[in-house]
Amino acid sequence: MEEERTSRPAWGAWLKTIAGFVAPTTVLTGLLLFFGFAYTDALYEYFGIDAATLGFSTQDYLLRSAGALYMPVGITLAIGLLGALGYLCITSLAVSRPALAPLLTRAAMALMAAGFLLFALGMLGGFAVWRAGALDTPLLLGGGLVLVLYGRVLQIKCTGRPYPFARETTALVLIAALIALSSFWAVNAYAQQHGRSDARYLARRLWLRPEIVVDTAERLYFRHTNVQETVLPDGGPKQRFKFRYHGLRLLAQSNSRMFVIPEGWNTRQGSVMILPADSSVRVAFRPG
Repeated sequence: MEEERTSRPAWGAWLKTIAGFVAPTTVLTGLLLFFGFAYTDALYEYFGIDAATLGFSTQDYLLRSAGALYMPVGITLAIGLLGALGYLCITSLAVSRPALAPLLTRAAMALMAAGFLLFALGMLGGFAVWRAGALDTPLLLGGGLVLVLYGRVLQIKCTGRPYPFARETTALVLIAALIALSSFWAVNAYAQQHGRSDARYLARRLWLRPEIVVDTAERLYFRHTNVQETVLPDGGPKQRFKFRYHGLRLLAQSNSRMFVIPEGWNTRQGSVMILPADSSVRVAFRPG
């Protein structure tokens, strides 16, 4: 009986450890998948393609999310580092020089006031009182709440009292949830903006995509000035391919389909054609 009792806490500790590892990993994977989809959808929407049409795999979305997260994660870590250093400096000054404690307390209250002001501007932007950009509202909401929380912590620490108070725990949980929601909102908006920016960059530099020559059995009727159609010479009854097309670039390939875009594509002239990546077409890749 004693062995059975002593073994239960060990199993409980293992289960808690596994749950503590699996849950954050699952949440992180879900966030990466969502941000990767937001980036990919914005990128190909510029070319008139819906992300669902592409049919990318989960791994594709996870890999594409990395480029959209470098800047937000880097800025968040830098702000966290500055906040930690500021917290250590202010609390050490409040302890080593008690005469500065009232001044530091007023500075902390000024931070809280600035946070409330930013939060109010974010709320007004969210209700379209003023023209806020896609990133303005979540950054103002989340940044304002961070300043309020940071100023409150500094204000209490400057007085030498422990924090948080029991009666403020619920408020802290709600603030943390709102900050997490604002961060999610901001990163999603940034991923979409990053996708559209990359799409405009790629549209002006289609030479970054592989150049292809496509042979088909039927005419494609690809109406674009830069696409050249050539009728192949008759090679007998066994010849399957009759038309050759130059001036094409491979935009994407997924699920045995090629998304082909003409050189010189723009939003006013040009379209993207879907070709099967099988034996019904013949594709040759060319450098440059």
